[in-house]
Amino acid sequence: IFMRTLFALLISLSFFVSSDDHSPEEKAVLAAHAKYYAARTDRDFATMVSMESSTGVYETYSDGSFHKPGRTWSLEDYESNFPVGTSNIYFAEANKVANGAYYVRFYYEGVNGENNAPYRTRVTETWVKEMGSWKRKTSHFSSAAYGGVHQTSKSDFED
Repeated sequence: IFMRTLFALLISLSFFVSSDDHSPEEKAVLAAHAKYYAARTDRDFATMVSMESSTGVYETYSDGSFHKPGRTWSLEDYESNFPVGTSNIYFAEANKVANGAYYVRFYYEGVNGENNAPYRTRVTETWVKEMGSWKRKTSHFSSAAYGGVHQTSKSDFED
């Protein structure tokens, strides 16, 4: 009986461990997310526009301004308004919230502006499936400066 119980327990645990793998759909969302932010870094505005919801993107920025209404950005909008600087994504994760919709959260950090000011923010987004492709629908950037400019350290990400 002990061996059967142990066997059943091990089988049960292996099910939970294997079910913790990321689904192909989740991987596809994270791949789309990475492609979008690589396009931001490369200033590839055509790719950015193609990866945003055709009905507009609802955004909130980390500068303390009010929420932005749903807006469909054009190539020309990005060319004339996109900030100078570079930022990197850290610890992106995606969670399914409904069929065809994922909640993605990550840290976004780098330098912004012509004066190369350090930039660190937490970001949450909604990615939705439109016409067979994953599109960015919402973005909420919230300052992660913790009362001032914060330089990332290893301990920030330890439990």
